Amino acid sequence: MTTNNILSLPFRKSIQLSLSSSIRQYISKKYDQHPDMFRHDLEVIDSLRRDAVNTREPHSTGIKKLQTYAGQLVWMSGKFPIDIGVDFTWYPALGYHTEHPLVQNNLQYELLNILYNLAALYSQLAISSNRSDTEGLKTAASFFSQAAGVLSHMKKEVLPELRMANPPDDMDEATLEALTQLLLAQSQECFWQKAVMDQYKDASIAKLAARVSDLYNLAVEAAMQSEAISSAWIHHMSAKHHHFAAAAQYRAACDCLEKKRYGEEVARLKDAVNCVNEGLKECRGGYISKAVVDDLHGLKKRVEEDLKRAEKDNDIIYLQIVPPKPELKILERANMAVARVPPQVAKPYEYFGDHAEFGPALFTKLVPFSVHVAVSIYEERRDRLVNNNIIAELETMTDRLHEILSSLNLPGSLQALEKPLGLPGTLVQHAEEIRQADALNRLQRGFADVEKLCASDKAVFEEGKALLAAEEEEDHALRLKYGTQRWSRPESRADPSHDVGAKLWNQANDIDGYFASSTSSDAVVREKFAAVKDTLAILAGPDRGMMDYIPNSRKTEIPELLKPAIGRLRGVYNDVLRLESRRRKRIESLRARSRADDIKGDIMAEAARLERTYPNTPIVPAHFEDFFDKRLDTLYESELEALEKEQADQEKIVSEIQRANRDFESQKKVIGENGNREREKALQRLDNAYYKYKEIVSNVEVGRKFYNDLSRIVEQFRNQARSWVNERRQEARMLEDELSMPPLASLSMRSSQPELPPARAYQSPAPAPSSYYMQSPPRQPPVRAAAAHSPPVEAQIQSWADNVPQQQPRPMPPIASMQGTWMPDMGIKFSGGGAGGSGGGQGQGQQQGGGNPSGPVRGTWDPSSGIRFG
Repeated sequence: MTTNNILSLPFRKSIQLSLSSSIRQYISKKYDQHPDMFRHDLEVIDSLRRDAVNTREPHSTGIKKLQTYAGQLVWMSGKFPIDIGVDFTWYPALGYHTEHPLVQNNLQYELLNILYNLAALYSQLAISSNRSDTEGLKTAASFFSQAAGVLSHMKKEVLPELRMANPPDDMDEATLEALTQLLLAQSQECFWQKAVMDQYKDASIAKLAARVSDLYNLAVEAAMQSEAISSAWIHHMSAKHHHFAAAAQYRAACDCLEKKRYGEEVARLKDAVNCVNEGLKECRGGYISKAVVDDLHGLKKRVEEDLKRAEKDNDIIYLQIVPPKPELKILERANMAVARVPPQVAKPYEYFGDHAEFGPALFTKLVPFSVHVAVSIYEERRDRLVNNNIIAELETMTDRLHEILSSLNLPGSLQALEKPLGLPGTLVQHAEEIRQADALNRLQRGFADVEKLCASDKAVFEEGKALLAAEEEEDHALRLKYGTQRWSRPESRADPSHDVGAKLWNQANDIDGYFASSTSSDAVVREKFAAVKDTLAILAGPDRGMMDYIPNSRKTEIPELLKPAIGRLRGVYNDVLRLESRRRKRIESLRARSRADDIKGDIMAEAARLERTYPNTPIVPAHFEDFFDKRLDTLYESELEALEKEQADQEKIVSEIQRANRDFESQKKVIGENGNREREKALQRLDNAYYKYKEIVSNVEVGRKFYNDLSRIVEQFRNQARSWVNERRQEARMLEDELSMPPLASLSMRSSQPELPPARAYQSPAPAPSSYYMQSPPRQPPVRAAAAHSPPVEAQIQSWADNVPQQQPRPMPPIASMQGTWMPDMGIKFSGGGAGGSGGGQGQGQQQGGGNPSGPVRGTWDPSSGIRFG
């Protein structure tokens, strides 16, 4: 057989485009990350596409290029929506419109084309294989199987996600099915050719040929539904179907000859001739290659020669009945061709990594801000469910169990009686655990860490709170200075801009409550430690210290009547220990599962699905609620349901140990105390100290986690307070500048500038506004006229007469009649001139404008009387 007797898929062609520019633009618009973070990834994706698109030669190096780019496209589909903003342009490879490109803004469309070219490459590598030997045939069959697998993957996995109303003609479902069956038929044909070359038995070759015929027939049926597969290909596949039907019957006839079924041999040879003739009918019109026509003619000649010989032998010698075709047994099939999806295509995620075949996955750090928030929400909800609803409940049950055991003096009462001398084994184990853990130093270090974290959190919190307090004090001082009517902005705790000030002060009160609660809890834990510190020191010390602490009791013979009670109590107590051990392992396993519960990959896939489903809707954390509920139910609902059984088991075992202890105590009275009571108390104190140590360790860890979590809260509070205070101070500067400007009605365009009136002679420039925010004005008693002259230190209220043009304020030497400095506590004092003067009171006066003063009238200005000018 020649090369032209099988078909290969032609490559689809595309144009070069800059994928990175569109991705960069999309990241800038949609994600809370800067595109420059992904500069390397953007360069790589352009390079991968360029290599993949330029792969148009049947060389094995192209496989990795196409697979790598396809794998990155699959990965990117979880990072970006399907319509990322890139117009992918591809020319069809089959059909009647190969010169008309199809342009789609669709990542799945790009993936579909790349996978198609991968299948085409496999098919062309199969054709280019040396099929003149068995190894070459095996290689070709493998390539055809992989090509069929890629097409099958496209049909089942990629095409449903394409979201195109009309997919390309040469990649619709019917076309992909036809091409898949064609490639499988050609793979099976290679196995058939290898069997012929290796001289397999005729029966085996017949089975292989029959399956080749079936696969070509399936390809024809699917191709008839396709708009892209040409008539030439359909005639080719039909001719091959008939050719291998004839070849199968011919090999079956040879097998019949060997088995001396001469009549059946003749019948099968006749059917082979009919099949060949049907195949030759497809050759009309010149659609089929010369190699296929020659194969048919060669087979026909051979079959007709054998038929003449078989008919002659049967008619003359064997005289067997020739069965009609319907009575012939249908040939068995031997299927060797399977659509084998390359693992790099089926599971591309497994080939990403720093040293993996595809290299590192691109855009791994690209996470939408909403997904960041959603991940935090899920982790907080998961931790609350696991720690508060499951682990805390289990630990509470364990604590209740220990309290009950302690109230029953267990295991001290048992140990004192079972081992009146020396140290019980369980106590030795507890002591060894305490020593290995360096219990006392561990707790001291834990307390020190908690104190350090608490002090650090308080320092950060106090810094933020001080900023708020300073701003409030500055605002209050400015309000007093300018008056509530002129200083019209809201107070610090009633900021109307989203109530930021009020929210910050409320948050400060909440954090104060956190610290008060945590301080109280820390004190309780320290009290627990103080209560068992001395006992823990004994456990942490050498065995000799424990033996000195535990009094020995006189060794006595335990009466036979008491032994059953001791056995029952010991058995139930051991059940308690096993229950506690199982529960502890369960808690550790649950914590490990919780730590390993990484939702980022799944939530990214869910985010991508939501973006594909709702392309015009921005993704927000609320969209993941159902996803969270399903995941939490799947992972942890069974643990919640098991709590009821755990509680029932504990209640059952508690009732059993209480009953066994009552029997034990009643029987113990038979032998009396015999010095056991003191030993029992000592053993019980040591046992209680061990369990109290475990509880304190857990409390310290909870405290450490609390303050670590609180550190994020107080840092956020401080940063928000700092930002808000800076905004308020800038706002105050602007408002104060406005209040310091002269009224517009007093401004004049006159060029002449007469001398300042006496009323303005003592004015001084206002200090920089920032001085009002950094410190409060000094409080000093009023300076009388007899006081020494000193320059003004505070800005004065500037006033202008209606007929005075705008003047630049300039400092003047103090007037003799002033003889003092105005201070904030003195109030605002005006001189009266005639009817225009203000009311009398204390203070020095100055003439205003050109009025005729009747003499200075001293007094304190009354705000209700307004400001009057002479």
